[in-house]
Amino acid sequence: MPDSSLSTPDQIYQLKITLVGSKPPIWRRVEVSADTTLSTLHRIIQVAMGWYDYHLHQFTVDGVIYGIPHPNDFVEVHNERLVPLHQVVTGSKMKFSYQYDFGDNWEHTILVEKVLSPAEGVVYPRCISGKRACPPEDCGGIYGYTDFLEAISTPDHPAHAEMLEWSGGSFDPEAFDCDHVNDVLQRLA
Repeated sequence: MPDSSLSTPDQIYQLKITLVGSKPPIWRRVEVSADTTLSTLHRIIQVAMGWYDYHLHQFTVDGVIYGIPHPNDFVEVHNERLVPLHQVVTGSKMKFSYQYDFGDNWEHTILVEKVLSPAEGVVYPRCISGKRACPPEDCGGIYGYTDFLEAISTPDHPAHAEMLEWSGGSFDPEAFDCDHVNDVLQRLA
């Protein structure tokens, strides 16, 4: 495990979560307490990105895998429920990864942008900014998402009507509602 001597449980981490391979980038900036467990961070990411927690996930920090251990795991998986961020975060500018849906393989880079003191009257976690809509679940990973966007934006594409129906009739790849994310995050707090 990383040396966490620079981190304490009473700090706030400003994290930038970026979906790897998305062009233009899909990202969220959140502030979380340093005593947030990786398990809770998983739920925060699900809300902030717009995922629905239908699939398995894992974090990788300095080569160590954190998730929900299972007796049939091929590699050692440390229990994410027992690990607060301040035990693995070594300070600002540190990066680690979060993988969601091992089939679609949604890779996220998490950058610790800043280590802050808690602001008076602020409830954490909170989302402070972000860009672009999260890809729909089960669309086939980043390459499937590119194909999906092409199909819904090209009326004469053979899969246009099918993809629009599958996505609920419309999809705006530029949409992101920080207030909605924070409404849901407040229920986690």
